[in-house]
Amino acid sequence: MTSLALADTDPATLAVDAVVVGVYQSADNGDDLELAPGAQSLQTAFNGQLAAHFSLLGATGTPGEVTKLASLGTITAPLVVGVGLGRADAVTSETLRRAVGAAVRALAGVRHVGVAIDVTDGPEGALAAMAEGAALGGYRFVGYKSEPNGKEPVKKLTLVVTNAKDKAAKAVLSRASVLADAVSQTRDWVNTAPNELRPPQFAEQVAEAARKAKLDVEVLDEKALRKGGYGGILAVGGGSSAPPRLVRLAYRPNNAERHVALVGKGITFDSGGLSIKPAQNMWEMKSDMSGAAAVAGVMLAVAALKLKVAVTAYLPMAENMPSGTSYRPGDVVTMYNGKRVEILNTDAEGRIILGDAIARACEDKPDYLLETSTLTGGQVIALGKRVTGVMGTPELCERVRQAGEASGEPMWPMPLPEEIRKNMESDVADLLQISSGMDRSGHMLQGGIFLSHFVTEDLPWAHLDIAGPAYHAGEPYGYIAKGGTGVPVRTLVRLLEDIAANG
Repeated sequence: MTSLALADTDPATLAVDAVVVGVYQSADNGDDLELAPGAQSLQTAFNGQLAAHFSLLGATGTPGEVTKLASLGTITAPLVVGVGLGRADAVTSETLRRAVGAAVRALAGVRHVGVAIDVTDGPEGALAAMAEGAALGGYRFVGYKSEPNGKEPVKKLTLVVTNAKDKAAKAVLSRASVLADAVSQTRDWVNTAPNELRPPQFAEQVAEAARKAKLDVEVLDEKALRKGGYGGILAVGGGSSAPPRLVRLAYRPNNAERHVALVGKGITFDSGGLSIKPAQNMWEMKSDMSGAAAVAGVMLAVAALKLKVAVTAYLPMAENMPSGTSYRPGDVVTMYNGKRVEILNTDAEGRIILGDAIARACEDKPDYLLETSTLTGGQVIALGKRVTGVMGTPELCERVRQAGEASGEPMWPMPLPEEIRKNMESDVADLLQISSGMDRSGHMLQGGIFLSHFVTEDLPWAHLDIAGPAYHAGEPYGYIAKGGTGVPVRTLVRLLEDIAANG
């Protein structure tokens, strides 16, 4: 991962291999480009023609656009890189986060990069955004190739600031590095081949990382799950030769005034079970454990940041496979809290393991409960692949939305309508797994309504459906690589920081 540093050196004399500057689009839609603050000394070194040179090379200032220019000895660095920021009056923290991330990706093979974009008068959180974008843009999954895959990511990035010894700026960099480590670990788990990350292996890896972070760790195997009455987790995991697990992680700082429960879905591969999925794109179902991976990443970040809030995480892990021991449509499953659920579709398995985990988490009597999962294709239909659907207690959902907006992980609150709730009443059990008649209308909302049955009354809670945002199958953009994205690690950490500070 790209390491971060600060410097207050003149960018024109900075001892790096490349210097990145910001480029604005023309305000009047003309051809003239404008350099963002921070590039003044570079513009002088190029006799006032640096922006013109970028323009001649085809730069337009479009957000995330990267243009490289050889300095030919004009400045110390051999390369000047212009990254588009869009219109000067529309730059946000996320613009900067993506721009720096795009520059770092484009400079793979360059060892040391400096960023000369002055954010003194920029949007709130601009320095943090650039630091996060740099660290996350330098992510690469090692993968399984026999030979190295392309050029090495940027090793070090130096942000030019007014005062490199400023304690606040140092703290910003430290936090960004912690977040990037947590997101990178989350991405690594999501990107791992499913034959190498079945429930026992996933549980072992999470437990190992958590112990290194000084977290309390408990892992329930299939025998302990059976003894504990975790009928949902056992039903979903029963079709696989790799038995299910439930991992509990706890962070308990001194003098914490609030306690938050986190729950994340850990389906290490989802074939759909007996209600088997179509073969097309089924390989992406290795990412169906993104919620559990994200929650584990959040716990690592919380421990590193030493937040003044107690956090307990539950990660139910199972592999949903078809076999003679799989659970069936028509089965009635007795959940951890005693509720009996009629199964209509074995491909709606995430809510079944989450119901057990949520009910157990509520026994810890938290002040808030946050759960995240790649739960429904309905989320993608409703909100696309970059916006998370949020359901639950309206006030907490709004706090989640605000944390997501500040983090560059957009969230959108969704309702839990009573008419859909009524359609999930079973004739033979306490609850239907999905709406009667296999009705897919409001499918994302069905998932949220099902989970609500396992939340203690009056407990503020939020369900984050990340079915689309957790995995990016297209070409990289900004600081997002192809594969696992790490959503919603940064949102949840920001929300926990807010709870620690404000209750």
